[in-house]
Amino acid sequence: MTVRSLAAVVCLCAPLIAQHRVDPRNMYERALCIVPIVGAGTPDDPRRPEFAPLPTRVGTAASGDGIIAFSFQASDDGKFALVEFVARTREAFAPILADKRPEVKVFIKGKDKRQDIEAAFRKLKTTFNLDTFGTVAP
Repeated sequence: MTVRSLAAVVCLCAPLIAQHRVDPRNMYERALCIVPIVGAGTPDDPRRPEFAPLPTRVGTAASGDGIIAFSFQASDDGKFALVEFVARTREAFAPILADKRPEVKVFIKGKDKRQDIEAAFRKLKTTFNLDTFGTVAP
């Protein structure tokens, strides 16, 4: 290999090395929501945000088609969940986006303004901080 060929290969590969990894908190599709907390609080029906998938049983594989991860904080009165749902595609959020109840609010990360999300969430949880909220998906 000539010196010119080697220099060309190095120059072409340099941008690949310089690329930064995506912050895991920004991977996949993410919806920030206000939803009611549901569930009886039993092992078969745990308290959780509405639309959140039930935990998978030992020995069963979770589906990657729907919501793959979520994290939430309860509102100050304990009736609502401030949730970040994570999915591989936005279609997984269809049931949430179709819900027209006034108490259910949906914000799409990267589309809706940070100020709007924080204002809505702080109405229900005064100490809410978007910088410390969220989940890292598998």
